[in-house]
Amino acid sequence: MDNILLTIVLSPLLAAIIAGLAGKQIGRKGAHTVTILGVAISCALSLYVLKAQLIDGMPVYNETVYQWMSVGGINMEVGFLVDRLTALMMSVVTFVSLMVHIYTIGYMHDDPGYQRFFSYISLFTFSMLMLVMSNNFLQLFFGWEAVGVVSYLLIGFWYTRPTAIFANLKAFLVNRVGDFGFILGIAAIVLYTGSLDYFDAFVAGADIAGATINIVGDSQWSLLTVACIGLFVGAMGKSAQVPLHVWLPDSMEGPTPISALIHAATMVTAGVFMVARMSPLFEFSETALTFVLVIGATTALFTGFLGLVQNDIKRVVAYSTLSQLGYMTVALGASAYAAGIFHLMTHAFFKALLFLAAGSVIIALHHEQDMRKMGGLKKYMPITYWTSLAGSLALIGFPGTAGFFSKDALIEAVGHSGIAGSGYAYYCVLAGVLITALYSFRMFFLVFHGKERIDEDARHHLHESPWVVTLPLVMLAIPSLIIGWPTIGPLLFGDFFGDAIYVLPVHDVLGQLGADYHGPVAFLQHGLQSPVLYLALAGVVIAWYLYLRNPLAAQAIKDRFAVIHRLLDNKYYLDNFNEQVIARASRLIGMGLWRGGDGALIDGVLVDGTANLIGRIAGIVRRVQTGYLYHYAFAMVIGLCVLVGWLIW
Repeated sequence: MDNILLTIVLSPLLAAIIAGLAGKQIGRKGAHTVTILGVAISCALSLYVLKAQLIDGMPVYNETVYQWMSVGGINMEVGFLVDRLTALMMSVVTFVSLMVHIYTIGYMHDDPGYQRFFSYISLFTFSMLMLVMSNNFLQLFFGWEAVGVVSYLLIGFWYTRPTAIFANLKAFLVNRVGDFGFILGIAAIVLYTGSLDYFDAFVAGADIAGATINIVGDSQWSLLTVACIGLFVGAMGKSAQVPLHVWLPDSMEGPTPISALIHAATMVTAGVFMVARMSPLFEFSETALTFVLVIGATTALFTGFLGLVQNDIKRVVAYSTLSQLGYMTVALGASAYAAGIFHLMTHAFFKALLFLAAGSVIIALHHEQDMRKMGGLKKYMPITYWTSLAGSLALIGFPGTAGFFSKDALIEAVGHSGIAGSGYAYYCVLAGVLITALYSFRMFFLVFHGKERIDEDARHHLHESPWVVTLPLVMLAIPSLIIGWPTIGPLLFGDFFGDAIYVLPVHDVLGQLGADYHGPVAFLQHGLQSPVLYLALAGVVIAWYLYLRNPLAAQAIKDRFAVIHRLLDNKYYLDNFNEQVIARASRLIGMGLWRGGDGALIDGVLVDGTANLIGRIAGIVRRVQTGYLYHYAFAMVIGLCVLVGWLIW
C-alpha cells in the first residue's frame, strides 16, 4: 500500500516538474500527455483504494512515510491517513482534475503559456492530495499553503493583465488572514497535546474540552473552542466564507479550467474537508459549532443574492459556488458532517460541469463573457446546452439529480439540529433554494434561449466546441444526474465513513433522520412533498417570466429597487471597505513602521547613527596622530608624569 499511495501523490508532481522544466523540449503535446497520464494514474489508483476500502475491507492506513526532524519531542513527519473519507476525497479530486486536464487541451489551445498551465494544474492536484491524505498537522499545513501558492500562480496566470495581478494578490492577502487563524488553532492543539499527529489530538479531544487558556486579562477561554474557531477561520479563507469570501469571485480572472478546478475539487473544498476531518475536536465545542453554523448560513443566503445581479457568466457560477460552500458549512455546524461531505462530492461534479460549459460558450463566442451579448445558443451548441441543463438542474436540486439528494438531506438535517442558531440557519438555506434557482436559470435562459444578442462576427464562426471540450462535459454530466441514487444511503445513513467522522450521540441529527430513511425512491417521494421543491420551481418560473416572457418586468424591478440593486452590484460594499479602510490603514501602519522604525530607528539611529558616532570619535582621535616627533615626546613625558603621580598618590 505504501507504493500505491506514494504513486498517487507523486505522479502529478513528477508530471508537473517535467512539463514545467522541460516544456520547451517536449512541446505542447508532450506537456499535456505527461500531465494527463500522471493524473490518470492517480485517478485509477485512487478508485482502486476506494474499492479496497469499500469492498475488500482494507483497514485504515495510518503510517509515517518519512520523519523530517524532531524538536522538543515534537515529531515533524510526512505520513498518510487513508480511510473512507480520504479515499472519497482522493477519487473526487483526481477524477475532476483529469476531466479539467483533458478539457484544457481545447480551451488553452492557442495560449503561449500552454506547457506552464499544464504544469501548474498538475501541481495543484499534487498539493490537494497531500492535504487530504495527511495524518498530521504539519503536512496538512504544507498542503494548505501549497494549494494557496498554486492558486496564486493560476489566478494570475495571464500576468500581463492588471486585473489578474490584482485578483491573485487579493486572494493571497485574504487567505493570509485566514491562515493566521489556522496556524494559531494548530498551535493551541500542539500546546496541549505536545504532538502534531491527528490521532493524539483526537484521543485528547474530550480532555482538551475541559482545558482553559488565558488570552486577555484574567479571562479564561476554552482551549478547544479557541483552537476550533482558529481552525475554522482558516477554513473561512480557503472555503470563502463571509467575510473572507471576497477573493473568490475575482479568481475568475484566471483561465476557465482553473476556475473549475478551484471551485469544484481543490482549494475551496479544503476547508470543508478539514472541518469534517477535525470532527472529533469540533464535537466537544458547541460554541465553535454555532459559529460555523451561523457563518455558513449567512454565506449561503447573502452571497446567493449577489449572483442575481451578475452579468459575467463565470461570475454567476462563482457566486453559486460561494452559496453552495455555505450550504456545506451549515451542515458541518449542524454536526451533519457526512451531509456536508456528500454535498461536496455531488457539487464537485455539477460545478465543474457548469464552469466547463461556461468555458465552452466563451470559446465559441471568442472569449465573450457578458451574458447580455449571448442568447439563442441552443441551436448552435446542443451538447453544451444539454450538459448545462443537467448541471443547472443538479445545482437547484431538481428531483432525482445528485444535487437533490445532497441538498435536501442537508436542509433536513439543519432543520432538525439542536445546535444554537439552527433556526436562523434553516430559514437561510431554505430561502437560498429560491435564490439559487433564480440566478441559475436566469443565466441558463439568457445564454441559451431568447433573442440572439451575439456579435455578427462571432455568429459566422459559431459552432459546437471540439470533442476535447465536450467529452469532459458529458463525463461530468453523468454523475451530476445519477451519482446521488447509489450513494445517499451509505454516505448519509449508513456506516460509510466509519470512525473517520465522529459525532456525539446528542448531536447525531443524521441518525435521527436515518430512522425514517427507506431508500432513495422513498426519499424522492418525500422530497416531492417538501417546500424545497416548490421554492426551486418558483425560482425557475420567476426566471422564465422575467428573462424570457417579460424582460421589461426585470428592468422595472431593477429601477424600482435601485438602492438594493446598487447594494448588490457593489457586493455590499465589502470590497470598498477592505480597500478604503483595511488596506489604507495597513498602508498607513506600514508607512509609519517604515519611516519611524526602518528610516528613523534602524537607518537613522542604529546604522547611520553608529556610522556618524564612529566618524566623530575618529575625528577627535585622529588629532592625536600629527606625525611630529616632538608632539609624541611631549605626550610621553606628560603620560609618565601622570603615571608617577598616580603611583605616589
